Amino acid sequence: MNWLAKINLSTVVTRLGAFRSAILLVAIIVIALFSGYRMGNYYHGYQVQTLAQQKSRLDTLYQKLVEKSQRINTLEVELEVERMANQRSQKTLKLMEQEHFQVKKELAFYEKVMAPEKQANGLVIDGVNLTKTESPNHYRFQVVLVQQLLRKRYAKGFVELSLTGSLNGKPVNIPLTELSSLNKKDLSFSFQYFQIISGELTLPENFIAEKIEVAAVLPKGKWQAYNRIDQSYSWQKSLENIDQSSP
Repeated sequence: MNWLAKINLSTVVTRLGAFRSAILLVAIIVIALFSGYRMGNYYHGYQVQTLAQQKSRLDTLYQKLVEKSQRINTLEVELEVERMANQRSQKTLKLMEQEHFQVKKELAFYEKVMAPEKQANGLVIDGVNLTKTESPNHYRFQVVLVQQLLRKRYAKGFVELSLTGSLNGKPVNIPLTELSSLNKKDLSFSFQYFQIISGELTLPENFIAEKIEVAAVLPKGKWQAYNRIDQSYSWQKSLENIDQSSP
């Protein structure tokens, strides 16, 4: 940079003359203006290109936002439709449950009138349910007892249960005492409205169960006469009742 310091404008003018010095100055000014113009155009073009890219990116993002908004709106509509359908299904299910309960009440009434042997002084066996466990041939059972008469004293007694089927190709009837560790006390009941007797049992090898024989026995006591009711249930249907009611 020392050579720049040595340049003297008067010396240049003296050596080149006034005319040539003026031409040189004009040339320098023109070159500076041209260079500035080209640099300005280059920078302007760069800015225009950058703005165009940013605008294109912004348009793409906006389009994606519009699509996402439309998708969200569609999902919200579908969710509302599903919610309304679920509400209708729940109402329908509730009505069906009420109708089922009413039918059971009417059936119990007609059984009391037409089939008094199926109830003992208001006590009925409402049903038997079976549930298969993870262990082979091992099941849980429930016997549901109901009193149909209002203002009835406590029903006291016990339940007897046995299985009818075939063992090694021969018909057999096996009492619960041979299939479970439950005793008479475990199968006893004492209730005013309803009670569930439950327990577990294990089927023998090569045994094919067909029916469940259930008896509700009311021994003679101070406040009740002796009574006994016997019911027979299909083994397979008792299993299906649980399967159909499971979620």
